[in-house]
Amino acid sequence: MSAPLAREIARWAPSRPFSIEFWDGVTLPASAPDAPADAPTFRVRSPDALGHLLRAPGRLGLGRAWVEGSLDTDDIDRAFLVIDAWTPPAVRPSEGARLGLAAILAAAPGGIPRRPSLELILRGERHSKRRDAEAVRYHYDVGNEFFSLFLDDSMTYSCGLFSRGASTLEEAQEAKLDLIARKLELAPGQRVLDVGCGWGSFAMHAASRYGVTVTGITLSASQAVLARRRVREAGLSEKVEIRIADYRDLKDEPFDAISSIGMAEHVGESQIDVYARSLANVLRPGGQLLNHAIALTHIDEDPTSDKFSMRYVFPDGEPLMLSRVELALERAGLRTEHVEGFVEDYATTLRHWTQRLDEHLPEAEALAGEQRTRVWRLYLRAARQGFEDGYTAVYQVRARKPA
Repeated sequence: MSAPLAREIARWAPSRPFSIEFWDGVTLPASAPDAPADAPTFRVRSPDALGHLLRAPGRLGLGRAWVEGSLDTDDIDRAFLVIDAWTPPAVRPSEGARLGLAAILAAAPGGIPRRPSLELILRGERHSKRRDAEAVRYHYDVGNEFFSLFLDDSMTYSCGLFSRGASTLEEAQEAKLDLIARKLELAPGQRVLDVGCGWGSFAMHAASRYGVTVTGITLSASQAVLARRRVREAGLSEKVEIRIADYRDLKDEPFDAISSIGMAEHVGESQIDVYARSLANVLRPGGQLLNHAIALTHIDEDPTSDKFSMRYVFPDGEPLMLSRVELALERAGLRTEHVEGFVEDYATTLRHWTQRLDEHLPEAEALAGEQRTRVWRLYLRAARQGFEDGYTAVYQVRARKPA
């Protein structure tokens, strides 16, 4: 029974801007003086939710309960806002003991549940080629059809540019792609490398609008299949080549320009200097590189500490400080010429993606399963919250190789 646990929660946190409903009908109403009439309700649908929290206290346990459905809410957007603004009271040792015991007793009928099968625990050296490939494929091989439910027609999976007049997601993504092409000063006949090319949106844009030839590389086989098909259907096969390759294996003759859009987040602190050197080595003297990536804004934050994201969303994802990326480029012999931030644009982009996914939930669940769809509904909102709160930012860094 959940009643003893409900009493302990009420005693520990007498002012709550949300309601809690337990599986057996016990309810704790919102009790904060300023709680809105439409305060969100968290639904603990079974004792398994408590079991997950007991097994992994904190975000990971909550995430597991959310993924397998024993924890839910009547309004995920309002729940995010409330939790972000609410500071829970400290737990004194005596309170912690009572809460823990009550949770154990309430969870006892179901025991400690297994973690969801969707959870990925990577083995081996972090950011080795093998492990990076496994991590990237876990995230991107959810399925091309799944991503098409919420991305724009160009299948661009990075922030659009709304701050310069775009009103639709399609317009914002085209504006972003064209801005990058113009920053790189692309011209007919040039040879361009697109690192982390995704489904080929920038490669196709650059080839069709600027007359360049593009080599795009990705670690995702499913991305490569669709990108090659889109290139073929656009009549760009002589201009665009899509490869499955790691940036550390680049050995081509020099490129005139390099774009890296939404890829450096996968590189990590241990490999960021290797990444910068690898790209600088295949860039022609006088050529330019544009690195577009999410960045942390607090130097003491460890991006790998969020175990839920590490195991369900972006395995080994590791956005770095802007200064660290610039340092790596400078160590590789490149000279930074321009830096621009787009944090508000990414928050707006994620708002569009979230709405589009919510409008296609039945299709998403049919394609990726209910659990993975729940992960993505949570992830897209958490990512947006990160940009809105200033926890993360996104920057374009343009650097040149001295002639």
